[in-house]
Amino acid sequence: MWESIQAYEPVIRLSAFLGIFTVMALWEIAAPRRKRTFSRLTRWPNNLGIVAFNTVVLRVLFPTAAIGMALAAETNGWGLFNVFAVPEWLAVVLAVVIMDFAIYLQHVLVHAVPALWRLHRMHHADLDYDVTTGARFHPIEIVISMGLKLMVVSALGAPALAVLIFEVILNATAMFNHGNVRIPAGLDHILRWIVVTPDMHRVHHSVIPQETNSNFGFNLPWWDRLFGTYTAQPQGGHEGMTIGIEQFREGRDLRLDRMLIQPFLGTPGDYAINRSGEPHA
Repeated sequence: MWESIQAYEPVIRLSAFLGIFTVMALWEIAAPRRKRTFSRLTRWPNNLGIVAFNTVVLRVLFPTAAIGMALAAETNGWGLFNVFAVPEWLAVVLAVVIMDFAIYLQHVLVHAVPALWRLHRMHHADLDYDVTTGARFHPIEIVISMGLKLMVVSALGAPALAVLIFEVILNATAMFNHGNVRIPAGLDHILRWIVVTPDMHRVHHSVIPQETNSNFGFNLPWWDRLFGTYTAQPQGGHEGMTIGIEQFREGRDLRLDRMLIQPFLGTPGDYAINRSGEPHA
């Protein structure tokens, strides 16, 4: 059964990606939260180009991906859930939550270490904020992230089903919480106790370092509240806030070739947490 999940995992993930991407793109057209500063024709080919490039890199370097590691852990008895007997449903739930916490910690880490921030800032250097921003990451960061994910999966002995669920949810929520979509304030207030909403995560893409270094969660919003990295609203309001970072604000910086070389340009700047003081406003 699990081997069949591994075989169909690319199809499942691609289908989920295309379905959610389409819904979010249509929602952005119907009810945008902010006015665009650049056209989709300028940004989307480059943002989606990096997605395609990253997909190829991961498939070449990690052919079986995280689900393959989960199956190997089960076969060899590696990890917490393969040592201690727990009901499978509980192992799946706990593994998904713990992996989400690991992603939160990883996100804080790439903001705290200047060398890692050089890689991660490509994600923040997008000058608009929409569904494509959620998948815009430098390939070196993607490779490092996969390596960390494999270590977490093997240490947990996470069930293959949990890994698949987590991967689909992570991709879905990344597109959702980067969406340029309008959600009524009352509904947003309720939703952000359950899931990271676009208004909650948009604060993280503010040009102001104290706001950039807050709201690190992707799926679950609890970690930011628990660890004091939560900022409710941007200082300039959602329509008035400036998206991006200070170093890269030219239209040419949105090109794919410029995104790939960006980590090697300039200095880390003042965004890394240990350079910018308090982690949140």
